[in-house]
Amino acid sequence: MVGPTRFMNLYACFELGIVEALRKEPGLTAAGLGAAVGAKPDAVEQLLHLLVKEGFVALDEATGGYTLDALADVAESDLQRVLTFMGMMKTGMLRQLYYLADSVSTSSVVGLEKLYGFQGTMFQAAGEIQEVRDAWGPLAQSETASVYPWFFRNFDVPAGARVLDVQGGNGLGAIMTCQTKGSPGLRVTTFDRPALETECLRNFAAQGVAEQCSFVGGDALESLPGGYDVMLLKHFVDMYDKDEVLTLFHNAHRALEPGGRIVVLAPVYPEDIRDTDDYQADFFPAYILGCVVGRGGLQKVSTYRGWLEEAGFEVTSVRAKDPADIPPDAIINRVVICATKRG
Repeated sequence: MVGPTRFMNLYACFELGIVEALRKEPGLTAAGLGAAVGAKPDAVEQLLHLLVKEGFVALDEATGGYTLDALADVAESDLQRVLTFMGMMKTGMLRQLYYLADSVSTSSVVGLEKLYGFQGTMFQAAGEIQEVRDAWGPLAQSETASVYPWFFRNFDVPAGARVLDVQGGNGLGAIMTCQTKGSPGLRVTTFDRPALETECLRNFAAQGVAEQCSFVGGDALESLPGGYDVMLLKHFVDMYDKDEVLTLFHNAHRALEPGGRIVVLAPVYPEDIRDTDDYQADFFPAYILGCVVGRGGLQKVSTYRGWLEEAGFEVTSVRAKDPADIPPDAIINRVVICATKRG
């Protein structure tokens, strides 16, 4: 009952400018805050009860003045990261999740159709709908900046290898492969929807890797181009159901050279789903099914290991991020799974 109310109460204090007003002028009363943010003092006082209760804001009972309490100690970078998540939750989740049961029944994001008249995934909607892009884009950029450097440190690419970045989007993965795994003869190909080719090639040229990088258009669930030594599957295997993930793994197996490697980056559930310190089961089922693609979901490492073995791979390593390097507000627990083609 209290989850949505607490969330919107807190976030409204930021949206209205109440927190910023207290940062600029500590000691403002409800009347002063109301005048500063354009709201009735009575309503401002009501919203601040929760923040006082949680120790985010302090109230001087004698003067009626408010000051920032714990919020005054939050670093600006931490605060902005959390507010980015909260903005996405409001715009990209709360309204869509009203239709969660409908999304599950139809394997589509019904909320996007109801709210925007859009049929497709959140990724596709972000390319066409400004409100969705504004909510989801900053989060995606922040996540990429945080995850990619760690990801590329946790697998090897043989010298002179041919690498295929499956569903590589705008080419960033291919570019970073060249920058972090460079060697004479290394060639990296981005594989994704044909419509992304122009943007990819432009990005390759801008980063000075056009001679090493190329683009191939297609659908990974149909087939993958052959002749590659390493395949990267980043960020998207959790957006597919079991039969589709197995299809991806089988297609990768057929396309890799003998002894070729597959590298999977994915968020995973703990092996014991009852782990009370892990919140992924609290978040991802509703988020992925109701807000992002309408199908798919996280799996355990043991599940991915079994699927990779079924598709003809031998898992050689599983690496997770050091807990000390994960922000305390982060929900996602990602791993890098490396496997070698058998046969």
